[in-house]
Amino acid sequence: MYAWIAKLTSDSRRIDRITRLSHWMPLWLMNILCIGVAHVVYVFCRRGFLMRVESNLVDLLGPMPSRKLRKILKGYMQNVIFTLYEILVGVDGTRIPHFELEGDENIQEAQRIAAGKGFILYTPHSGNFFLYYRYFAHRFDCLTVASAGSSELRPIYLKFAEMGCKGLDYDSVPPLQLYRALRKHLLDGGIVFLLGDFWRPNFPLSTLFGRTTRTPEGTAMLALDEGIPVVPFYGYRVHGFEHRLVAEAPLLLRADSSFVPKGPRAARAEANVVLNAFMEQVIRAQPESWFYWWNVHERWEEQASLKQHEKKGA
Repeated sequence: MYAWIAKLTSDSRRIDRITRLSHWMPLWLMNILCIGVAHVVYVFCRRGFLMRVESNLVDLLGPMPSRKLRKILKGYMQNVIFTLYEILVGVDGTRIPHFELEGDENIQEAQRIAAGKGFILYTPHSGNFFLYYRYFAHRFDCLTVASAGSSELRPIYLKFAEMGCKGLDYDSVPPLQLYRALRKHLLDGGIVFLLGDFWRPNFPLSTLFGRTTRTPEGTAMLALDEGIPVVPFYGYRVHGFEHRLVAEAPLLLRADSSFVPKGPRAARAEANVVLNAFMEQVIRAQPESWFYWWNVHERWEEQASLKQHEKKGA
């Protein structure tokens, strides 16, 4: 997938030509063109990387009618194409997609609970997560953590940096420095937008879809150590350039009596399982919107790894 994205993003002249051409077209026509491109890519990649996407869908969501599976695969491809267009071409201040926010009262409640501190918007990579961060960055003093070290995705991150969207890089900023920067931003009243489904081989062990994997614990750590409210959030593409953003009721993980920790490490691990369960719920409800179907199979670890981890934590 990254190599395929690189072919689309590496030629800046081609992107400039497409940008100039597309701005002469009405949005309804661009909608038709994006659907057409997505269909062509779907046909040509049906025996390529989409076979892996299909395999992972069935593996995690279970068997489903072939018609439903095709619908998800086509929706997945459409979301990828529309997202790349929105990021690289369509967002110039005059052709901003339409966002409908559901749960704004939950964001206001999180601000009230935070009492001068900030809060965390916790989300998986669903819909056009780049634009969702931009949407909130225009409302609040926002900071996020991304993976700008990838040469394939670098043009996208640079474009967002030019728009004033602030971010820290998982791969270049040391973990302790990363944590301190996020903590300071939150204590100063800022908002942190954290994507919980990043994977790195050095992340702590956890579970997702009932399987052993590794997910970041920054959200759990900040919520437990500093009493920061966490707003579970996700967005998805309704159709075309229309998006629905959903903010759920804030979580106060430090006040949750269901956590009976043996120590800070165990508390973080338990809180992370709760957060992962939210992401799984979103992925199951909006499967065509989740980005990582193409490589999620690379994230699972042997059960023996988890047992060894539990023994060390005991």
